[in-house]
Amino acid sequence: MADFNLLVQLLIQRNFFISAAESCTGGKFAAAIVDVPDASKVLSASFITYSEEAKTALVGVPAETISHFGVVSEEVARAMARGAAEAARAHVGVGITGIAGPSGGTASCPVGTVCFGISIQGETRTYTRRFGGVGRNQVRDMAVSFAADQLIGLLQT
Repeated sequence: MADFNLLVQLLIQRNFFISAAESCTGGKFAAAIVDVPDASKVLSASFITYSEEAKTALVGVPAETISHFGVVSEEVARAMARGAAEAARAHVGVGITGIAGPSGGTASCPVGTVCFGISIQGETRTYTRRFGGVGRNQVRDMAVSFAADQLIGLLQT
């Protein structure tokens, strides 16, 4: 599991607030931050945007982006990250959208596919990972860990 203590410390050092828009992880990313002492110094708000409607209404993902690229896409993850940061007035936004399973996958987007957006002061990077061959909860845990590890790496550069 990612080092959320380190993540919180890096955010504190930079005086950054963070927000997340989570779909398949259902709030686990924000919960992992809350598990760390001093989380209130960095977490302003986060969003569980499980449905397409929530992604659009709460963090401003354009409906056209969802219909054109699909809900599990780097484009949607990018919009989720940017939208979460903007909605919470945070310096950092994280967007996580994917298919944890056990059903819902397709040949082009199999179960275990997760897309990530990480926005730091408006600069956004995206990633796609396939966590295949594991169960639903492992996909979710691996996605949370991956997002934190990527964010830690970006904050350390």
